[in-house]
Amino acid sequence: MNTYDAYRMGKKPTQKTNLLWPLYGAGLENLGKKNQPIEVPMPEYGPDELLVRHDACGLCFSDIKIIRLGQNHPRIYRDMQKEPVVMGHEVCMTIVGIGENLKNQYDPGDTFILQADIFIDGIGYAYGYEIQGGLSKYNVVDQRILNGDHGNYLIPVHSTTGYAEAALVEPWACVIAAYYLQYRSQLKAGGTAWFIGPENDRTFTISSGFDKDSHPDRIVLTKMDGAFGRWLRKQAKVLGIQIVETDEISTAEDNIPAENLADDIILLDPSADLIEQVSPFLAYKGIFTLATEKELTRPVNLDIGRVHYNRWIVIGGKDTDIGNIYRHVPVRSSLKSDGKAFFVGSGGPMGRMHVQHAIESTNRPKTIVCSDISEERLDDLRESYAEEAKEKGIAFICVNPTRKEEYEKEMAHFKSDGFDDIIMLAPIPAVISDAAGWLAEHGVMNIFAGVARGATAEIDLNDTIFRDTRIIGHSASTIENMITMLNEVESGNLSSNRSVAAIGSLEAAKDGLQALEDAVYPGKVVIFPNIKPLPLTAVKDLKSVLPDVHSKLKNGREWSKSAEEALFNILGK
Repeated sequence: MNTYDAYRMGKKPTQKTNLLWPLYGAGLENLGKKNQPIEVPMPEYGPDELLVRHDACGLCFSDIKIIRLGQNHPRIYRDMQKEPVVMGHEVCMTIVGIGENLKNQYDPGDTFILQADIFIDGIGYAYGYEIQGGLSKYNVVDQRILNGDHGNYLIPVHSTTGYAEAALVEPWACVIAAYYLQYRSQLKAGGTAWFIGPENDRTFTISSGFDKDSHPDRIVLTKMDGAFGRWLRKQAKVLGIQIVETDEISTAEDNIPAENLADDIILLDPSADLIEQVSPFLAYKGIFTLATEKELTRPVNLDIGRVHYNRWIVIGGKDTDIGNIYRHVPVRSSLKSDGKAFFVGSGGPMGRMHVQHAIESTNRPKTIVCSDISEERLDDLRESYAEEAKEKGIAFICVNPTRKEEYEKEMAHFKSDGFDDIIMLAPIPAVISDAAGWLAEHGVMNIFAGVARGATAEIDLNDTIFRDTRIIGHSASTIENMITMLNEVESGNLSSNRSVAAIGSLEAAKDGLQALEDAVYPGKVVIFPNIKPLPLTAVKDLKSVLPDVHSKLKNGREWSKSAEEALFNILGK
Protein backbone atom coordinates (compact mmCIF):
# COMPACT_ATOMS: atom_id res chain seq x y z
CA MET A 1 0.00 0.00 0.00
CA ASN A 2 1.46 3.37 -1.00
CA THR A 3 1.51 6.45 1.24
CA TYR A 4 -1.48 8.03 -0.49
CA ASP A 5 -3.72 4.98 -0.09
CA ALA A 6 -2.73 4.63 3.58
CA TYR A 7 -3.45 8.31 4.14
CA ARG A 8 -6.93 8.02 2.67
CA MET A 9 -7.86 5.38 5.25
CA GLY A 10 -8.16 8.10 7.88
CA LYS A 11 -6.18 6.56 10.72
CA LYS A 12 -6.42 8.25 14.09
CA PRO A 13 -3.38 10.51 14.66
CA THR A 14 -0.80 9.32 17.15
CA GLN A 15 0.85 12.70 17.71
CA LYS A 16 -0.17 14.79 20.70
CA THR A 17 -0.06 18.20 19.02
CA ASN A 18 -1.90 20.08 16.31
CA LEU A 19 -0.46 22.79 14.03
CA LEU A 20 -2.46 25.89 13.06
CA TRP A 21 -2.25 29.52 11.95
CA PRO A 22 -3.95 31.86 14.47
CA LEU A 23 -4.82 35.43 13.45
CA TYR A 24 -4.63 37.78 16.44
CA GLY A 25 -5.87 40.96 14.75
CA ALA A 26 -5.85 43.04 11.59
CA GLY A 27 -2.74 42.78 9.44
CA LEU A 28 -0.78 39.84 8.06
CA GLU A 29 1.89 40.54 10.66
CA ASN A 30 -0.62 39.26 13.24
CA LEU A 31 -0.86 35.83 11.60
CA GLY A 32 0.98 33.14 13.56
CA LYS A 33 4.04 33.81 15.71
CA LYS A 34 7.42 34.75 14.26
CA ASN A 35 6.00 34.08 10.78
CA GLN A 36 5.24 30.48 11.69
CA PRO A 37 2.16 28.43 12.63
CA ILE A 38 1.93 27.41 16.27
CA GLU A 39 1.68 24.07 17.99
CA VAL A 40 -1.26 23.44 20.30
CA PRO A 41 -2.53 20.28 22.01
CA MET A 42 -4.41 17.85 19.78
CA PRO A 43 -8.11 18.71 20.23
CA GLU A 44 -10.25 16.32 22.26
CA TYR A 45 -13.67 15.31 20.96
CA GLY A 46 -16.77 14.29 22.84
CA PRO A 47 -19.40 11.56 22.28
CA ASP A 48 -21.38 13.76 19.84
CA GLU A 49 -18.37 15.10 17.97
CA LEU A 50 -15.92 14.13 15.23
CA LEU A 51 -12.18 14.60 14.93
CA VAL A 52 -11.38 15.63 11.35
CA ARG A 53 -8.14 15.99 9.41
CA HIS A 54 -7.92 18.90 6.96
CA ASP A 55 -6.66 17.54 3.65
CA ALA A 56 -6.81 20.59 1.38
CA CYS A 57 -7.74 24.23 1.88
CA GLY A 58 -8.17 26.85 -0.83
CA LEU A 59 -7.21 30.42 0.01
CA CYS A 60 -9.90 32.99 -0.70
CA PHE A 61 -10.02 36.77 -0.96
CA SER A 62 -12.55 36.58 1.87
CA ASP A 63 -9.58 35.54 4.02
CA ILE A 64 -7.83 38.76 2.98
CA LYS A 65 -10.88 40.71 4.16
CA ILE A 66 -10.53 39.10 7.59
CA ILE A 67 -6.85 40.04 7.67
CA ARG A 68 -7.63 43.61 6.65
CA LEU A 69 -10.52 44.15 9.07
CA GLY A 70 -9.55 41.93 11.98
CA GLN A 71 -11.84 42.57 14.93
CA ASN A 72 -14.06 44.83 12.77
CA HIS A 73 -15.04 42.04 10.40
CA PRO A 74 -18.84 41.56 10.60
CA ARG A 75 -18.47 37.80 11.07
CA ILE A 76 -16.05 38.07 13.98
CA TYR A 77 -17.80 38.41 17.36
CA ARG A 78 -14.94 37.89 19.81
CA ASP A 79 -11.72 39.39 21.12
CA MET A 80 -9.14 38.10 18.63
CA GLN A 81 -6.24 38.78 20.99
CA LYS A 82 -7.69 36.31 23.48
CA GLU A 83 -9.36 33.98 20.97
CA PRO A 84 -7.60 34.26 17.61
CA VAL A 85 -9.30 33.28 14.37
CA VAL A 86 -8.08 30.32 12.32
CA MET A 87 -9.12 31.00 8.73
CA GLY A 88 -9.90 28.61 5.88
CA HIS A 89 -13.43 27.86 4.66
CA GLU A 90 -12.68 26.23 1.29
CA VAL A 91 -11.82 22.94 2.87
CA CYS A 92 -11.87 19.18 2.33
CA MET A 93 -11.68 17.05 5.47
CA THR A 94 -11.50 13.39 6.49
CA ILE A 95 -12.87 11.80 9.65
CA VAL A 96 -10.11 10.32 11.83
CA GLY A 97 -11.97 10.08 15.16
CA ILE A 98 -15.63 9.35 15.97
CA GLY A 99 -17.51 10.13 19.16
CA GLU A 100 -19.31 7.22 20.83
CA ASN A 101 -22.81 8.42 19.89
CA LEU A 102 -21.88 8.84 16.20
CA LYS A 103 -20.19 5.50 15.50
CA ASN A 104 -23.20 4.17 13.59
CA GLN A 105 -23.30 7.24 11.33
CA TYR A 106 -19.66 7.74 10.29
CA ASP A 107 -16.58 5.68 9.46
CA PRO A 108 -12.87 6.55 9.62
CA GLY A 109 -11.76 7.72 6.20
CA ASP A 110 -15.11 9.30 5.28
CA THR A 111 -14.33 12.50 3.40
CA PHE A 112 -16.44 15.66 3.36
CA ILE A 113 -16.61 19.24 2.26
CA LEU A 114 -18.87 21.64 4.14
CA GLN A 115 -21.07 24.65 3.61
CA ALA A 116 -19.14 27.16 5.68
CA ASP A 117 -22.08 29.48 6.47
CA ILE A 118 -23.20 27.67 9.62
CA PHE A 119 -26.15 29.04 11.57
CA ILE A 120 -27.51 28.15 14.99
CA ASP A 121 -30.81 29.83 15.92
CA GLY A 122 -30.11 32.40 13.22
CA ILE A 123 -26.64 33.29 14.55
CA GLY A 124 -23.69 32.76 12.20
CA TYR A 125 -20.77 30.53 13.25
CA ALA A 126 -18.96 30.36 9.93
CA TYR A 127 -16.15 27.87 9.45
CA GLY A 128 -12.89 29.76 9.23
CA TYR A 129 -14.41 32.67 11.16
CA GLU A 130 -16.07 31.74 14.47
CA ILE A 131 -15.25 28.06 14.08
CA GLN A 132 -11.61 27.05 13.55
CA GLY A 133 -10.96 26.70 9.82
CA GLY A 134 -8.85 24.75 7.37
CA LEU A 135 -5.50 26.42 8.08
CA SER A 136 -4.93 23.79 10.74
CA LYS A 137 -4.05 20.13 10.59
CA TYR A 138 -6.93 18.84 12.73
CA ASN A 139 -10.20 20.14 14.14
CA VAL A 140 -13.29 19.01 16.03
CA VAL A 141 -16.64 19.04 14.24
CA ASP A 142 -19.39 19.57 16.80
CA GLN A 143 -23.19 19.67 16.78
CA ARG A 144 -23.23 23.21 15.41
CA ILE A 145 -22.05 21.71 12.13
CA LEU A 146 -23.80 18.36 12.40
CA ASN A 147 -27.18 19.71 13.51
CA GLY A 148 -27.49 23.40 12.59
CA ASP A 149 -30.40 25.47 11.34
CA HIS A 150 -30.07 23.93 7.87
CA GLY A 151 -29.37 20.40 9.08
CA ASN A 152 -25.97 18.79 8.60
CA TYR A 153 -23.48 21.15 6.95
CA LEU A 154 -21.14 18.29 6.00
CA ILE A 155 -21.43 17.07 2.40
CA PRO A 156 -19.99 13.61 1.60
CA VAL A 157 -17.30 13.32 -1.06
CA HIS A 158 -16.74 10.23 -3.22
CA SER A 159 -13.59 8.25 -2.41
CA THR A 160 -12.27 8.74 -5.95
CA THR A 161 -12.48 12.56 -5.77
CA GLY A 162 -9.27 14.50 -5.16
CA TYR A 163 -8.81 16.66 -2.10
CA ALA A 164 -8.06 19.87 -4.00
CA GLU A 165 -10.91 19.47 -6.47
CA ALA A 166 -13.28 18.81 -3.55
CA ALA A 167 -12.06 21.82 -1.53
CA LEU A 168 -12.58 24.11 -4.54
CA VAL A 169 -16.22 23.11 -4.82
CA GLU A 170 -16.96 25.91 -2.32
CA PRO A 171 -15.77 28.84 -4.48
CA TRP A 172 -17.13 27.12 -7.56
CA ALA A 173 -20.54 26.82 -5.88
CA CYS A 174 -20.52 30.60 -5.36
CA VAL A 175 -19.83 31.04 -9.08
CA ILE A 176 -22.53 28.61 -10.19
CA ALA A 177 -25.07 30.06 -7.74
CA ALA A 178 -24.72 33.43 -9.48
CA TYR A 179 -26.46 31.94 -12.52
CA TYR A 180 -29.41 30.45 -10.65
CA LEU A 181 -30.72 33.52 -8.82
CA GLN A 182 -34.49 33.87 -8.54
CA TYR A 183 -36.52 37.00 -7.93
CA ARG A 184 -40.09 37.83 -7.01
CA SER A 185 -42.40 38.89 -9.83
CA GLN A 186 -44.87 40.75 -7.62
CA LEU A 187 -45.09 42.58 -4.29
CA LYS A 188 -43.80 40.49 -1.40
CA ALA A 189 -46.61 38.56 0.23
CA GLY A 190 -46.77 39.47 3.92
CA GLY A 191 -44.20 42.22 3.46
CA THR A 192 -44.15 46.01 3.57
CA ALA A 193 -44.77 48.02 0.39
CA TRP A 194 -44.11 51.74 0.20
CA PHE A 195 -45.92 53.70 -2.53
CA ILE A 196 -44.60 57.21 -3.23
CA GLY A 197 -46.29 59.82 -5.43
CA PRO A 198 -47.47 62.33 -6.40
CA GLU A 199 -49.59 60.57 -9.01
CA ASN A 200 -49.80 63.56 -11.36
CA ASP A 201 -52.09 63.03 -14.35
CA ARG A 202 -51.53 59.30 -14.93
CA THR A 203 -53.85 56.66 -13.50
CA PHE A 204 -51.96 53.65 -12.15
CA THR A 205 -53.27 50.17 -11.41
CA ILE A 206 -51.84 46.95 -10.02
CA SER A 207 -53.14 43.74 -11.57
CA SER A 208 -51.37 41.21 -9.33
CA GLY A 209 -49.78 41.01 -5.88
CA PHE A 210 -52.47 43.10 -4.21
CA ASP A 211 -55.42 40.73 -4.03
CA LYS A 212 -56.80 37.95 -1.81
CA ASP A 213 -54.31 35.42 -3.21
CA SER A 214 -51.20 37.45 -2.41
CA HIS A 215 -50.66 40.85 -0.84
CA PRO A 216 -48.44 42.80 1.60
CA ASP A 217 -49.40 42.95 5.26
CA ARG A 218 -48.55 46.64 5.47
CA ILE A 219 -48.44 49.58 3.09
CA VAL A 220 -46.96 53.02 3.57
CA LEU A 221 -48.45 55.79 1.42
CA THR A 222 -46.65 59.06 0.72
CA LYS A 223 -48.27 61.77 -1.42
CA MET A 224 -50.73 59.24 -2.80
CA ASP A 225 -53.75 61.54 -3.16
CA GLY A 226 -55.02 60.47 -6.60
CA ALA A 227 -57.24 57.68 -7.89
CA PHE A 228 -54.57 55.00 -7.41
CA GLY A 229 -54.02 56.01 -3.78
CA ARG A 230 -57.75 55.90 -3.12
CA TRP A 231 -57.97 52.45 -4.70
CA LEU A 232 -55.03 51.19 -2.60
CA ARG A 233 -56.69 52.38 0.61
CA LYS A 234 -60.02 50.78 -0.32
CA GLN A 235 -58.44 47.47 -1.34
CA ALA A 236 -56.21 47.43 1.74
CA LYS A 237 -59.22 47.74 4.01
CA VAL A 238 -60.95 44.86 2.20
CA LEU A 239 -57.82 42.67 2.57
CA GLY A 240 -57.04 43.69 6.16
CA ILE A 241 -53.75 45.37 5.22
CA GLN A 242 -52.33 47.89 7.68
CA ILE A 243 -52.20 51.39 6.19
CA VAL A 244 -49.62 53.98 7.27
CA GLU A 245 -49.83 57.54 5.94
CA THR A 246 -46.88 59.92 5.73
CA ASP A 247 -46.86 63.28 3.98
CA GLU A 248 -43.11 63.68 3.62
CA ILE A 249 -40.16 61.38 2.87
CA SER A 250 -38.36 62.89 5.84
CA THR A 251 -40.86 61.27 8.22
CA ALA A 252 -40.35 57.81 6.75
CA GLU A 253 -37.91 56.78 9.45
CA ASP A 254 -40.76 56.90 11.96
CA ASN A 255 -42.90 54.61 9.79
CA ILE A 256 -40.25 52.33 8.24
CA PRO A 257 -37.77 51.67 11.07
CA ALA A 258 -34.66 49.56 10.52
CA GLU A 259 -36.37 46.42 11.83
CA ASN A 260 -39.23 46.73 9.34
CA LEU A 261 -37.72 48.07 6.12
CA ALA A 262 -39.77 48.18 2.94
CA ASP A 263 -39.63 45.02 0.83
CA ASP A 264 -40.96 46.98 -2.14
CA ILE A 265 -40.61 50.68 -2.88
CA ILE A 266 -42.81 51.85 -5.75
CA LEU A 267 -41.94 55.30 -7.06
CA LEU A 268 -44.32 57.09 -9.42
CA ASP A 269 -42.51 59.42 -11.84
CA PRO A 270 -39.48 59.75 -9.52
CA SER A 271 -36.44 61.99 -9.75
CA ALA A 272 -32.88 60.78 -9.26
CA ASP A 273 -32.79 62.72 -5.98
CA LEU A 274 -35.86 60.88 -4.70
CA ILE A 275 -34.46 57.45 -5.61
CA GLU A 276 -31.28 58.21 -3.67
CA GLN A 277 -33.23 59.62 -0.72
CA VAL A 278 -35.44 56.56 -0.18
CA SER A 279 -32.92 53.83 -1.03
CA PRO A 280 -31.72 53.33 2.59
CA PHE A 281 -35.21 52.07 3.47
CA LEU A 282 -35.10 49.05 1.12
CA ALA A 283 -34.94 45.65 2.83
CA TYR A 284 -32.87 42.55 2.04
CA LYS A 285 -33.97 41.16 -1.35
CA GLY A 286 -35.95 44.36 -1.82
CA ILE A 287 -37.23 45.67 -5.15
CA PHE A 288 -37.23 49.27 -6.37
CA THR A 289 -39.98 49.84 -8.93
CA LEU A 290 -39.75 52.96 -11.07
CA ALA A 291 -43.09 53.56 -12.80
CA THR A 292 -42.57 56.47 -15.17
CA GLU A 293 -42.60 57.64 -18.75
CA LYS A 294 -40.24 60.52 -17.97
CA GLU A 295 -36.49 60.23 -18.37
CA LEU A 296 -34.32 60.83 -15.32
CA THR A 297 -32.20 63.96 -15.75
CA ARG A 298 -29.00 62.38 -14.40
CA PRO A 299 -27.47 59.05 -13.36
CA VAL A 300 -28.39 57.74 -9.92
CA ASN A 301 -25.87 57.00 -7.18
CA LEU A 302 -26.94 53.41 -6.54
CA ASP A 303 -25.69 51.49 -3.50
CA ILE A 304 -24.05 48.67 -5.43
CA GLY A 305 -22.73 47.11 -2.23
CA ARG A 306 -26.32 46.34 -1.28
CA VAL A 307 -27.11 45.16 -4.80
CA HIS A 308 -24.34 42.60 -4.19
CA TYR A 309 -24.87 41.66 -0.53
CA ASN A 310 -28.56 42.51 0.00
CA ARG A 311 -29.74 41.26 -3.41
CA TRP A 312 -31.45 44.56 -4.26
CA ILE A 313 -32.85 44.95 -7.75
CA VAL A 314 -34.22 47.96 -9.63
CA ILE A 315 -36.98 47.48 -12.19
CA GLY A 316 -38.92 50.03 -14.19
CA GLY A 317 -41.15 50.79 -17.11
CA LYS A 318 -43.66 53.12 -18.74
CA ASP A 319 -46.59 50.79 -18.05
CA THR A 320 -49.27 52.20 -15.72
CA ASP A 321 -49.97 48.68 -14.46
CA ILE A 322 -47.47 48.08 -11.64
CA GLY A 323 -48.13 44.34 -11.94
CA ASN A 324 -46.88 44.36 -15.53
CA ILE A 325 -43.67 46.13 -14.52
CA TYR A 326 -43.03 43.42 -11.92
CA ARG A 327 -43.43 40.77 -14.60
CA HIS A 328 -40.29 42.25 -16.17
CA VAL A 329 -38.16 41.15 -13.22
CA PRO A 330 -35.34 39.07 -14.82
CA VAL A 331 -36.53 35.73 -16.09
CA ARG A 332 -32.87 34.73 -16.26
CA SER A 333 -29.72 35.19 -14.30
CA SER A 334 -28.00 32.61 -16.51
CA LEU A 335 -25.91 33.72 -19.46
CA LYS A 336 -27.86 34.26 -22.65
CA SER A 337 -27.39 31.35 -25.04
CA ASP A 338 -25.50 32.46 -28.18
CA GLY A 339 -25.29 35.97 -26.71
CA LYS A 340 -22.40 38.29 -26.00
CA ALA A 341 -20.84 38.17 -22.51
CA PHE A 342 -18.36 40.61 -20.99
CA PHE A 343 -16.30 39.49 -17.96
CA VAL A 344 -14.85 42.63 -16.36
CA GLY A 345 -11.68 42.05 -14.33
CA SER A 346 -11.63 38.36 -15.18
CA GLY A 347 -7.94 37.52 -14.82
CA GLY A 348 -8.10 36.50 -11.17
CA PRO A 349 -9.11 33.15 -9.65
CA MET A 350 -12.88 33.76 -9.49
CA GLY A 351 -12.93 35.47 -12.88
CA ARG A 352 -11.28 32.45 -14.48
CA MET A 353 -13.97 30.24 -12.97
CA HIS A 354 -16.68 32.40 -14.53
CA VAL A 355 -14.95 32.25 -17.91
CA GLN A 356 -14.45 28.49 -17.68
CA HIS A 357 -18.10 28.03 -16.73
CA ALA A 358 -19.20 30.12 -19.72
CA ILE A 359 -17.12 28.05 -22.13
CA GLU A 360 -18.18 24.70 -20.66
CA SER A 361 -21.90 25.57 -20.35
CA THR A 362 -24.39 23.85 -22.61
CA ASN A 363 -26.10 27.19 -23.31
CA ARG A 364 -22.91 29.13 -23.84
CA PRO A 365 -22.39 32.62 -25.25
CA LYS A 366 -21.31 33.12 -28.85
CA THR A 367 -18.88 35.86 -27.86
CA ILE A 368 -16.80 36.16 -24.69
CA VAL A 369 -14.83 39.32 -23.91
CA CYS A 370 -12.44 39.24 -20.95
CA SER A 371 -10.85 42.36 -19.50
CA ASP A 372 -8.02 42.76 -17.02
CA ILE A 373 -5.31 45.33 -16.36
CA SER A 374 -2.65 42.59 -16.10
CA GLU A 375 -1.25 41.51 -19.46
CA GLU A 376 0.29 38.46 -17.77
CA ARG A 377 -3.12 37.32 -16.55
CA LEU A 378 -4.69 37.93 -19.94
CA ASP A 379 -1.96 35.85 -21.58
CA ASP A 380 -2.70 33.05 -19.14
CA LEU A 381 -6.42 33.29 -19.93
CA ARG A 382 -5.67 32.98 -23.63
CA GLU A 383 -3.35 30.03 -23.06
CA SER A 384 -5.89 28.29 -20.83
CA TYR A 385 -9.13 28.84 -22.73
CA ALA A 386 -8.74 30.35 -26.22
CA GLU A 387 -8.30 27.08 -28.08
CA GLU A 388 -11.16 25.40 -26.25
CA ALA A 389 -13.42 28.38 -26.95
CA LYS A 390 -12.48 28.28 -30.65
CA GLU A 391 -13.32 24.57 -30.85
CA LYS A 392 -16.78 25.38 -29.48
CA GLY A 393 -17.40 28.21 -31.91
CA ILE A 394 -16.92 31.00 -29.36
CA ALA A 395 -15.23 34.26 -30.28
CA PHE A 396 -12.78 34.69 -27.40
CA ILE A 397 -11.38 38.21 -26.94
CA CYS A 398 -9.08 39.53 -24.23
CA VAL A 399 -8.70 43.29 -23.71
CA ASN A 400 -6.59 45.46 -21.42
CA PRO A 401 -8.23 48.84 -20.59
CA THR A 402 -4.85 50.34 -19.71
CA ARG A 403 -3.84 49.93 -23.36
CA LYS A 404 -6.33 52.58 -24.36
CA GLU A 405 -5.94 52.59 -28.15
CA GLU A 406 -6.12 48.80 -28.48
CA TYR A 407 -8.96 48.60 -25.98
CA GLU A 408 -11.10 51.21 -27.71
CA LYS A 409 -10.49 49.64 -31.12
CA GLU A 410 -11.59 46.19 -29.93
CA MET A 411 -14.56 47.44 -27.89
CA ALA A 412 -15.82 49.55 -30.81
CA HIS A 413 -17.31 46.34 -32.26
CA PHE A 414 -19.77 46.25 -29.33
CA LYS A 415 -20.61 49.95 -29.19
CA SER A 416 -23.94 49.75 -31.03
CA ASP A 417 -25.44 46.52 -29.67
CA GLY A 418 -23.72 46.12 -26.31
CA PHE A 419 -23.52 42.94 -24.21
CA ASP A 420 -26.33 40.63 -23.16
CA ASP A 421 -24.45 39.77 -19.97
CA ILE A 422 -21.84 41.64 -17.98
CA ILE A 423 -20.21 39.87 -15.01
CA MET A 424 -18.48 42.32 -12.68
CA LEU A 425 -15.38 40.83 -11.09
CA ALA A 426 -13.73 44.16 -10.27
CA PRO A 427 -15.10 45.71 -7.04
CA ILE A 428 -14.47 49.26 -8.22
CA PRO A 429 -17.49 51.62 -8.38
CA ALA A 430 -16.10 53.68 -11.30
CA VAL A 431 -15.49 50.53 -13.34
CA ILE A 432 -19.01 49.30 -12.56
CA SER A 433 -20.46 52.64 -13.66
CA ASP A 434 -18.60 52.45 -16.96
CA ALA A 435 -19.48 48.81 -17.60
CA ALA A 436 -23.21 49.40 -17.04
CA GLY A 437 -23.20 51.60 -20.13
CA TRP A 438 -22.30 48.57 -22.26
CA LEU A 439 -25.51 46.67 -21.52
CA ALA A 440 -27.64 45.69 -24.50
CA GLU A 441 -31.41 45.99 -24.45
CA HIS A 442 -32.75 43.38 -21.99
CA GLY A 443 -29.14 42.91 -20.81
CA VAL A 444 -28.22 41.80 -17.29
CA MET A 445 -25.24 42.93 -15.22
CA ASN A 446 -24.30 40.68 -12.31
CA ILE A 447 -22.18 42.37 -9.65
CA PHE A 448 -20.29 39.33 -8.39
CA ALA A 449 -17.30 41.10 -6.85
CA GLY A 450 -17.78 42.04 -3.22
CA VAL A 451 -18.29 45.80 -2.95
CA ALA A 452 -18.72 47.26 0.53
CA ARG A 453 -22.24 48.13 1.58
CA GLY A 454 -22.67 51.86 1.16
CA ALA A 455 -20.38 52.04 -1.88
CA THR A 456 -22.21 53.82 -4.68
CA ALA A 457 -21.79 53.88 -8.43
CA GLU A 458 -23.41 56.25 -10.89
CA ILE A 459 -25.90 54.20 -12.92
CA ASP A 460 -28.10 55.49 -15.74
CA LEU A 461 -31.42 53.99 -14.67
CA ASN A 462 -33.07 55.26 -17.85
CA ASP A 463 -31.70 52.04 -19.38
CA THR A 464 -33.56 50.09 -16.70
CA ILE A 465 -36.80 51.96 -17.34
CA PHE A 466 -36.80 52.18 -21.13
CA ARG A 467 -34.43 49.41 -22.33
CA ASP A 468 -35.33 46.78 -19.73
CA THR A 469 -31.76 46.30 -18.46
CA ARG A 470 -31.20 44.79 -15.04
CA ILE A 471 -28.42 45.05 -12.46
CA ILE A 472 -28.35 42.15 -10.03
CA GLY A 473 -25.86 40.89 -7.47
CA HIS A 474 -24.83 37.78 -5.64
CA SER A 475 -22.84 36.60 -2.65
CA ALA A 476 -22.07 33.13 -1.22
CA SER A 477 -23.89 29.84 -1.85
CA THR A 478 -26.22 27.33 -0.22
CA ILE A 479 -25.84 23.68 0.73
CA GLU A 480 -27.89 22.86 -2.37
CA ASN A 481 -25.49 24.89 -4.54
CA MET A 482 -22.57 22.96 -3.03
CA ILE A 483 -24.20 19.60 -3.69
CA THR A 484 -24.99 20.58 -7.28
CA MET A 485 -21.44 21.73 -7.86
CA LEU A 486 -19.93 18.61 -6.29
CA ASN A 487 -22.09 16.48 -8.57
CA GLU A 488 -20.81 18.46 -11.57
CA VAL A 489 -17.21 17.83 -10.50
CA GLU A 490 -17.66 14.14 -9.66
CA SER A 491 -19.55 13.44 -12.89
CA GLY A 492 -16.74 14.98 -14.93
CA ASN A 493 -18.85 17.82 -16.32
CA LEU A 494 -16.60 20.47 -14.80
CA SER A 495 -13.01 20.39 -13.61
CA SER A 496 -12.38 22.43 -10.47
CA ASN A 497 -8.73 21.29 -10.66
CA ARG A 498 -8.22 23.68 -13.58
CA SER A 499 -8.44 26.52 -11.04
CA VAL A 500 -5.33 25.45 -9.10
CA ALA A 501 -2.38 27.79 -9.77
CA ALA A 502 -0.09 27.18 -6.78
CA ILE A 503 0.26 24.71 -3.92
CA GLY A 504 2.10 24.48 -0.61
CA SER A 505 2.09 22.85 2.81
CA LEU A 506 0.54 24.41 5.91
CA GLU A 507 3.83 26.19 6.59
CA ALA A 508 3.38 28.06 3.27
CA ALA A 509 -0.06 29.46 4.12
CA LYS A 510 1.20 32.91 5.09
CA ASP A 511 3.14 33.23 1.85
CA GLY A 512 0.05 32.04 0.03
CA LEU A 513 -2.08 34.76 1.60
CA GLN A 514 0.53 37.38 0.75
CA ALA A 515 0.55 36.12 -2.84
CA LEU A 516 -3.23 36.38 -2.90
CA GLU A 517 -3.05 39.96 -1.59
CA ASP A 518 -0.46 40.80 -4.26
CA ALA A 519 -2.38 39.04 -7.07
CA VAL A 520 0.67 36.92 -7.91
CA TYR A 521 -1.19 33.93 -9.34
CA PRO A 522 -4.01 33.89 -11.91
CA GLY A 523 -5.71 30.96 -10.19
CA LYS A 524 -6.27 29.50 -6.74
CA VAL A 525 -3.67 28.78 -4.06
CA VAL A 526 -4.33 25.41 -2.38
CA ILE A 527 -2.73 24.45 0.93
CA PHE A 528 -2.29 20.78 1.89
CA PRO A 529 -2.10 20.94 5.72
CA ASN A 530 -0.90 17.37 6.27
CA ILE A 531 2.07 17.01 3.93
CA LYS A 532 5.73 17.59 4.81
CA PRO A 533 6.92 21.19 4.41
CA LEU A 534 6.62 22.48 0.84
CA PRO A 535 7.21 26.15 0.01
CA LEU A 536 4.54 27.93 -1.99
CA THR A 537 5.05 26.66 -5.53
CA ALA A 538 3.36 27.57 -8.80
CA VAL A 539 1.97 24.52 -10.57
CA LYS A 540 4.06 25.36 -13.62
CA ASP A 541 7.22 25.39 -11.47
CA LEU A 542 6.73 21.87 -10.16
CA LYS A 543 8.87 20.62 -13.05
CA SER A 544 12.02 21.72 -11.23
CA VAL A 545 10.75 21.28 -7.64
CA LEU A 546 8.80 18.00 -7.84
CA PRO A 547 9.25 16.55 -11.34
CA ASP A 548 7.35 13.36 -10.52
CA VAL A 549 4.34 15.47 -9.55
CA HIS A 550 4.72 17.68 -12.62
CA SER A 551 4.72 14.63 -14.87
CA LYS A 552 1.19 13.81 -13.69
CA LEU A 553 -0.31 17.21 -14.57
CA LYS A 554 -3.06 17.15 -17.15
CA ASN A 555 -1.83 18.51 -20.49
CA GLY A 556 1.43 19.33 -18.75
CA ARG A 557 -0.09 22.38 -17.00
CA GLU A 558 -3.28 21.54 -15.05
CA TRP A 559 -3.54 20.07 -11.57
CA SER A 560 -4.97 16.54 -11.46
CA LYS A 561 -5.92 13.74 -9.09
CA SER A 562 -2.84 11.83 -10.31
CA ALA A 563 -0.59 14.79 -9.48
CA GLU A 564 -2.14 14.95 -6.02
CA GLU A 565 -1.52 11.25 -5.46
CA ALA A 566 2.12 11.68 -6.50
CA LEU A 567 2.43 14.65 -4.11
CA PHE A 568 1.22 12.60 -1.14
CA ASN A 569 3.39 9.63 -2.05
CA ILE A 570 6.42 11.93 -1.94
CA LEU A 571 5.50 14.31 0.90
CA GLY A 572 2.79 12.44 2.78
CA LYS A 573 3.27 11.36 6.37
